[in-house]
Formats: sequence, C-alpha cells, structure tokens
Amino acid sequence: MTDDVDVTDCRRCSELCASRSRIVNGVGPTDADLLFVGEAPGETEDEVGEPFVGRSGDVLDEGLRDRGLSRRDIRITNCVRCRPPDNRDPTAEERSNCRPYLDAEIAAVDPDVVVALGKVPAEHLLDRSVAVTEAAGAIYDARIDGTARRVLVCVHPAATLYDPSQREQFDAALDAAVGFLDDSAGGQSRLGEF
Repeated sequence: MTDDVDVTDCRRCSELCASRSRIVNGVGPTDADLLFVGEAPGETEDEVGEPFVGRSGDVLDEGLRDRGLSRRDIRITNCVRCRPPDNRDPTAEERSNCRPYLDAEIAAVDPDVVVALGKVPAEHLLDRSVAVTEAAGAIYDARIDGTARRVLVCVHPAATLYDPSQREQFDAALDAAVGFLDDSAGGQSRLGEF
C-alpha cells in the first residue's frame, strides 16, 4: 500500500497503544474491486500483523475460495488498526480516532463494493444501527468521506464458528458481493447520485 494510507505511528488512543504489539494495516491489492472491513485486530492479527488471520481468516478464505477468489483478489482492513485489550469491541471514540485512516484507505483503493464484516463495521460505515443477520447480503448506498460508496453488510466470519446457522447468511453475503461484481462487469451500475 502507498505510504499515504499505511499508518506507521499513531498515539491517538492510549489504551489501544498500550495493548497493541504493532499497528495492523490493510493488506491486498490497492486496486481491489472488493474491500472487506472488520472491526479491529484480534490477538493473532496483532501477532502476525495482518487482518483476518486465524480461525476467522480461515472461514473468510474458504468462502472466497468457494467463489473462485483468494486474498490476492481482495483487500482486507479494519475500522481500527490496533488491538483492543482483551479483544473487546473498539469504542466509538477509538473508531472515530481511526476513521481518517480508514477513509483514506477506501479512497485510495476505490473499490466497487465495501464489505462490512459484522455489526461494528456495518454500523460504523453506514452511520446507523444495523441488524446484521437481517441485512446480510444487502447493499446500501453510503457517503464515506463525502464520496458515494456501496456498502454490503456481511455476517462476521467468527459468527459462523460460534453459531453454524449464521453460515447461510455469510455465504449469501459473499454471493451478493461476487454477483455485484459480475453485474458491474456487464456495465450495469446500481449506484445512483445522492
């Protein structure tokens, strides 16, 4: 990724700075059509320095593979780039502090679809309450840093590990993301001016 969106040093959140071993930047192509956004690095991501590794990453990788994609085809990042203590959800203040980094990454990648993996990123990107299991697979128009974007809501991969019944919604959301790309390749645009 270009230096203008990789974060090399940040001290905005004292609690996150104390709990992280490194800043976890997004990975994947800078021109990806799909940009996946999680909430924050977990313990494994903090150790490895890459988003969505470990069990959740395995679920995501499998879902991508089932649709003919791999990590080389997509970009993956998080709402915040530092691991919260005890893997808690990042606070609203922490998400706000990190938002300029996320907005800059979305602008640089300029994806066709931003896929929100779970409740925290969905609500953060759409700026409203979201019932993820009901909204999974739906694409919403959103303004992100003043630019019209498509945001697709997806069940978090970890949810499928704790509740296997969530796998159907997870798969449906990935199908919708890939289907949207197929539609876009055919010249159909779903994003109106707003």
